[in-house]
Amino acid sequence: MYKKRLFTPGPTPIPEEIMLEMAKPILHHRHKEFQEIFQRVSKYLQQIFKTKNQVWLLTSSGTGAMECAVQNFFSKNDEIIFVNGGKFGERWGKICSAFGLQTHEIKIDWGNILTSKIILNAIKKFPNSKAIFLTQNETSTGTVIDLEKISKIINQNSKMLIVVDGISSVGAIELQMDKWEIDILIASSQKGFRTPPGISFIAASKTAFQKKSLLPKFYFNLNFYKNHFFENETPWTPTITTLCGLDLALKNMCEETIEKIWKEHSIIAKGIRIGCKNLGLKLFSKSPSNSMTAVYLPKKISVNKKNLEKFHNVLKYKYKITIADGQDNLKGKIIRISHLGYYDRFDAFSIIAAIENTLLECKIKINIGKSLQKMQQFFSKNL
Repeated sequence: MYKKRLFTPGPTPIPEEIMLEMAKPILHHRHKEFQEIFQRVSKYLQQIFKTKNQVWLLTSSGTGAMECAVQNFFSKNDEIIFVNGGKFGERWGKICSAFGLQTHEIKIDWGNILTSKIILNAIKKFPNSKAIFLTQNETSTGTVIDLEKISKIINQNSKMLIVVDGISSVGAIELQMDKWEIDILIASSQKGFRTPPGISFIAASKTAFQKKSLLPKFYFNLNFYKNHFFENETPWTPTITTLCGLDLALKNMCEETIEKIWKEHSIIAKGIRIGCKNLGLKLFSKSPSNSMTAVYLPKKISVNKKNLEKFHNVLKYKYKITIADGQDNLKGKIIRISHLGYYDRFDAFSIIAAIENTLLECKIKINIGKSLQKMQQFFSKNL
């Protein structure tokens, strides 16, 4: 018998104590008991986002927060730049286009690095743009950008707003909203926050709020949220039970400190990359993330439909491990292993051991046990 283990980059595993917290009798969201929770959550989120700005809670997936970011700070025909290095960078462009913004695309081959030169060229080429939309961690490729460096270049060379999708990075990868002068930052509950899907977050700078927005909005109108904030409420009915779980999850994260969480994610990510390398699995990304690892499958598996099905079936149904497949043209070519949120070093051993056994069942020649040995040697140096 094997335990079910989830290694997908959203939703991610939820601690038992959080699930028990959400199993308590439901509260009413217009009463003092809930308002106290809301107030605590708001303060915790500012610590995680590293900001003095208010972090607004939306009842939606992360895509809702993306849409909210466009609706509240831009107008039809505004020029914007967006970086498309994968499915979620591409989504910024689709949302902006849907609201009538003029989009300028910076297209990067999936897994490649976003360089300073690319950003500078875009700023010079499209100087009338009001914002640059970035994705700190591209979930479809396991690729992270140097957000601190990129933000500095944008701020030094333009007055464009910096809008960041931190959905699969906040709570796992260093991100300092105020220090790095990020104007709009979004995230969501089911990634690094150890809670189920249903809540997304958006924070915005004073500079962002000074911009005029003439786009239609109602449910995601942040003016409504502002009016209710001083009463520690949301304008619409929130996901109450999820928010109660989030309260405890954030409390635990803040007690641990976000700096220690960033460091531990870095160590686990390096350990998993070492494990994959010693299984003969090549990294997909040229700038690998601490949230998740994307690796190529052996050609013997990826080019053979029968072998590919066997790999995924053995891993999921025999060893009870759920991972993420590649997307679009990478489907069947790569696998994506999450280590975002509630994972520890022993989870890292579990996923590598399960992949090793699965590769063996698929008749892939590997040095049995080498991957786990190399991981242990690395972890033992980082006790």
